[in-house]
Amino acid sequence: MPSTMSTSRLLAALATLLPALALPLASHAADEGLRIATFSKNSAGWTGPGGIGGASFINKKSGNAAPSLQTKFEDFGITFSEQKPSWTGDLKTGNAFEIGLDVNVHDIVFFHDSVTRDLAVEFRDYDNPADGYPYTSVWYIVGTLSPANKGWQHYSVTVADPAATALPQGWGGYGAEDPVTYEPKLPPGRTFANVIAGADEIVFTTLIPGWVYGFTYFNVGVDNLFIRQITPQ
Repeated sequence: MPSTMSTSRLLAALATLLPALALPLASHAADEGLRIATFSKNSAGWTGPGGIGGASFINKKSGNAAPSLQTKFEDFGITFSEQKPSWTGDLKTGNAFEIGLDVNVHDIVFFHDSVTRDLAVEFRDYDNPADGYPYTSVWYIVGTLSPANKGWQHYSVTVADPAATALPQGWGGYGAEDPVTYEPKLPPGRTFANVIAGADEIVFTTLIPGWVYGFTYFNVGVDNLFIRQITPQ
């Protein structure tokens, strides 16, 4: 009798445990499409601002975890860019995806005062832009960069339906101008879906379309820039 009871209890325990063991496997399968730049070996194609205003460089001593891509630059804004097909090609699958990064704001200074700046992710399509525009894009403000937020901060957005024709809530368009409000918008014939699918460049930028900025000094680090395909369960 004791042996029979022990076996029954063991089977009951296994029946309870096995579904729980299966959950991490399902979650792992949903994250298989992860592409990430940690800067541990190279920049993975990501570039930061550089030129007369300053430079971007791999900071081997700072990161989340180290190293990171850091920029010290004075200009109207800063932009981190990726054009490699290995990244932009992930946008053409039609699958839902999440995109984001970690940011460490050491300082943002405008006329001797620390200030904040919004940060947007933008998908740019350089094919057949409207007259007077360098590209067509869709963009979303993922967060606000502030020197008051110490340490590494995480920002991301999930695109649940890349095939949507209308701009999802919170998204903006660029490539034309509203004749009444003068705000940027998508040009005729362009949709959220065909800009996402045709994107030639992914950027994280403080230069929000439609806004004008003065010269500002940035000391900002970025790390773990990623795009994660979300496959159906």
